[in-house]
Parts: sequence; structure tokens; C-alpha cells
Amino acid sequence: MLIHMVRSPVDQWEDPLPSRRGKKQMESWYLVLVVTVGIAALITAVMWLKIHPFVALLAASIGVGLAAGMSPDSVIQSMTSGMGNTLGFVAVVVGLGSIFGMMLEQSGGAEKLADRLVKFFGPQQAALALGLVGFLVCIPVFLDVALVMLLPLAVAAAKRTGQPVTKFALPMLVGMAVTHAFVPPTPGPTAVAAMLGADLGWVITVGIAAGLPTLIITAIFASQVLSKVASGNVSLDIPPDTTTPQRKSPHLGIVVALLVLPLVLIVSETASRATLGEESPAALWLMLVGHPFTALLIATLAAFYFLGKRLGMPAEDVQRIAERALEPAGVILLVTGAGGVFKQVLIDSGAGDAVASSLTAAALPTVVLAWVVAAIIRVLQGSATVAMITAAGLVAPLVIAAGQPEPFAALVTIAIASGASIASHVNDSGFWLVGKFLGLSVGETLKTWTVQETLIGVLGLIFVIGIAAMYGVL
Repeated sequence: MLIHMVRSPVDQWEDPLPSRRGKKQMESWYLVLVVTVGIAALITAVMWLKIHPFVALLAASIGVGLAAGMSPDSVIQSMTSGMGNTLGFVAVVVGLGSIFGMMLEQSGGAEKLADRLVKFFGPQQAALALGLVGFLVCIPVFLDVALVMLLPLAVAAAKRTGQPVTKFALPMLVGMAVTHAFVPPTPGPTAVAAMLGADLGWVITVGIAAGLPTLIITAIFASQVLSKVASGNVSLDIPPDTTTPQRKSPHLGIVVALLVLPLVLIVSETASRATLGEESPAALWLMLVGHPFTALLIATLAAFYFLGKRLGMPAEDVQRIAERALEPAGVILLVTGAGGVFKQVLIDSGAGDAVASSLTAAALPTVVLAWVVAAIIRVLQGSATVAMITAAGLVAPLVIAAGQPEPFAALVTIAIASGASIASHVNDSGFWLVGKFLGLSVGETLKTWTVQETLIGVLGLIFVIGIAAMYGVL
């Protein structure tokens, strides 16, 4: 009886309006208008009103759901399922990846890898080597952390060669930006893959296949051309940390093995299902070992031992590192979960299908449409993560309706990542982070960082189209 009394106002709210709700669901133009207004309101809230994306995404989800004709209880159900379905996967991946990355940083493993690669390639190729360093280190480490950690290497290379620091810092940033957008377990592509139902092994494979040539071309251009626009003015007068006892340095081979271990396990699981079949015993075991949860858990436990206990790090220090690693991940997870809410409301209200139908009418390949949507949102509101998540929500019905086999969903994932990379400018926190650390003016940051981010986005799309054409899933 109590349940009936609680729900009856909702039932009364729904019953008088079936014709109106049906009319809204039938009129695609109205639903497209609702989504357009909702995204415009979201961008306005984040960019001009300075409302946190987590709050703005939730508010936009409620507004779009109600305007599209959903009942209040349906909106709440969609929000609950959207948050749970998204974070059920992403939270574990981002959490374990954050801990793994912090262990790599705190043990000195990332710095050792970077220094060895620069020495191996020599002064002449140091810029490209630093690009590769940025690419590798940013797989488990967030971009801002990797920048702080590796910037001294760019400064050291500049001093050795007498070249401007931007000649080395900009290619290093290219590597970081490519990995941050293209290669899981970084949060952006991981969240998009979950929302599109893409296989993470395929996303990693496509991300690396499109990311490496993008990195090489953009890093060379940044080193040879963009570095001449501004020399940079980096100050690194950081006092040495005398509170932390000196420990043994990790072996380079161990660092590299730990770095590639989760990627190999995840990709092996995808390959085994394709070659051995879903039901073979080997494939079933690899499905467990190669699942992103298990693969990252194995890598994190290995990092605890090889980068912690084996190097003489007390268990209390390892625990503190894990706790510190999870602090910045919290904000990312909340924004990602709110993006999942927005996507679920679009799907449940029928607005996503209406938008997908209107996009189909544009007669553009899905990967191109996904790129365009992500690029527009990125330019307007600044955050690459918000652009990825919003674009994924809009194109998810289109991807599902296409019914294409992999690597189709993975290609759409990287297309979205590419579109969300372009034109980082004054409404992007990364723009100010790079300008501050490199000592660049706003104009110099626009001429360097913004240009190379745009080049990454365009080249990423070109290589995604090439891969899609090769597999016949364009």
C-alpha cells in the first residue's frame, strides 16, 4: 500500500499525457532539438558558468530526459543504471591503472626508462626519443603527472645540445597526448570503449596502430617547426627531497616488462577468442587472465613486489602510494559516470536514436561523424574527457544499429579520441598547464601546443580511416 501511495503521483503524472509523450517520441526533429539544446546548456554551464562537469552532466541528463517525455521515475532509473553500468567497468580499470602508474613513478622506474631511451637514441634523435618516452610513460600515468615527472629530461637534453627546451618538450608532450587519448587504460578511451561496447583489446591495438605514426609525424613536426616559434623558459629550481631514504633503482628490463604486461595480456585475450574460438579451454582461461580487471591487477601486484618490496620499500609506503594514486582518480570517475548517465538518458528517451538517424542522413561514414561530433564539442567546451563522453553518448545508438564486427566499435572509439584532441585552447585546462610549465605566452602556446594537438586529431582520423578501409568496416 505504501509503495502504491508513493508511486501513484508518478502514475497520475504519466497517464494524462500518453498522446503527448508518443507524439514527442515520434517526432525526431523535436528530440534532436532537445539534445541540441541540452548540449548547448551543458557547454554553457561548463565553459561560461564554470559549473563542474560532474554537476553539469547530471543536470543536463535530467533536463534532456524530462524534455524528451520521460517520466520522473524513468529518468532516475536511467541515471542509476547509466552510472552503475559505466563505473562498473571504468572504476576498476582507472583505479588499478592509477596505482600501477604511481608505483612506476615513485620507484624511479619511469625516469630510468626515459633517461635510458634518450641516451640510446643520442642527442640528434633525443626529441623523437622523448616523444616515445612520453608515449610509454603516459600509458599508466596521467598526463599532468607525466609532464611534471619528465620535464627535467627535456631541460637536460636542451642544455646538452644548446637547443631550446621546446625542441624536446613539445615532442615529449606529443607522445603523452597521443597515449592519453588513444591507448587504454587511460580514462578517456576506456570510458568511450565501455559506452560503445568496444572490445578493449581491439581498442588498444587500433589505438597503438593509429597512435604511433601520428606520434612520429607530429613529434618531428613539433621538433623541427613548432619549436622555432617559441624557445620556452623553464625554471626547475626544485630542492632535493631529503626526507625520502635512497633506495635501489629498478632494473630497466623489469620496468619495460611491467609496462607492457597488462597490454599483452589484454590483447592476447582478444586474439585468442578470434583464433581459438569462444569455447576452447585456452580461450576461456585467457578470457580471465586477459580481462582488463585481471590484467591490471596482475600488473599492479607485480609492481608492488618488483618496484616496492624487492627494492626495499616498506609495506606502509606502498600502501600510502596506492592511497595517493586513488585521490585524483575520484574526480575523473565521477565525471565519467555522469557521462554514462547522459548516454543512458539519451538511449532510454529515444533521443539517441533520433540523433543517430539525423547523423545517418548526413551520408558520412560513422567514424567521420564520430570525429566531427567530438571535435565540435571539444572546441566549444574545452575538456577532452567531456567531449569524448558526450560524443560517445550521441553516436552509441548508431554504432549499435550498425551491427558491424570488431574492429568497428574500436575504430569509432579512436575516432572520437582523435576528434576530442584537436584545438586545445584557452577553455582547456591542459592549455594553461603546458603554457605554465614551458614558460610560454598565450600566443606562443596557441602556436605550439594548440597546433600540435590539432595535427594529432587530424592524423588520428586519417589513420583510423585507413585501418577501417583495410578491414572493410568504414
